Amino acid sequence: MAATEPQVVADFLRFLEDPDVAVAVAVIKALTGVIHCSGASTMMQMEGELQEAAQQLRAFQAADDETQATRFHNSIATTAGCQLFLRYVTRCFLEFDDFDLCRSQLIDRGKLFAETSLSSRQRISDVGHNFIRDGMKVLTHGKSRVVIALLREAAKTKNFSVFVMEGRSNASGVGTAEELAKVDIVIVGAEGVVENGGIVNSIGTYSTAVIAQALKKQFYVAAESYKFARLYPLTQRDVPQKQMAAISGDIAGGEPTDETMKNVTFASPFFDYTPPGYIALMFTDLGVLTPSAVSDELIKLYQ
Repeated sequence: MAATEPQVVADFLRFLEDPDVAVAVAVIKALTGVIHCSGASTMMQMEGELQEAAQQLRAFQAADDETQATRFHNSIATTAGCQLFLRYVTRCFLEFDDFDLCRSQLIDRGKLFAETSLSSRQRISDVGHNFIRDGMKVLTHGKSRVVIALLREAAKTKNFSVFVMEGRSNASGVGTAEELAKVDIVIVGAEGVVENGGIVNSIGTYSTAVIAQALKKQFYVAAESYKFARLYPLTQRDVPQKQMAAISGDIAGGEPTDETMKNVTFASPFFDYTPPGYIALMFTDLGVLTPSAVSDELIKLYQ
């Protein structure tokens, strides 16, 4: 870790060392730490410090994207975490006239949010596992903690098969359409759920959804509500993301060695955008939602 990294960034990275902590949760825990260590004596000063800390987290994300680092690549979750917490801070300032009481409430609720984030996966599993029936073949794409929890819950009472697709963009020639024809449903996670009910997830999710719809297979998404982001991408170009390191023919990646290939521009994005029209239902800690209901929930979260 660089010595010049701000304390909020150092705390953020420390929280992410726990494999069970999601990016948005790490953001909120880090911002809660800013409140705990703050010497502010007014709400305006406190809000200024939090805005600066949130900007430092976003700047760190931008720098990480620029250097193509692999330790951290979810700018959508960072943005959602910052927006959600800052909006909550504003509401708390309006609710309490006493600064010390407000500060105490923010710290307590920030800690409570982090503690209940794990239980949100259990709530999603409780509502989502009922959609998996005995003998089904389930396809998933990428790695999602909430999808793993959902599948484990379903496995307690049912026998079913799970197909896991490769997410790396140069290892996708595994016959996606052929595999999808064999499965009954598709369940994926999401790096972010955007305003129109679409999702941003690991590259290949969109093509999987397109094929699933063509084959009349139900496409479900499991995601926590803190991944709801105030973003509205219209095309793949609107997805905020970084590129993987350039790849040649080696699945492990690396710099191209041939002189001719050095003049070729490689595009290897982490994420793609799946429009809401391809999504049947969303399993969330708020319940089972249609994609169109996401806008209503975002209004409630940020009002």
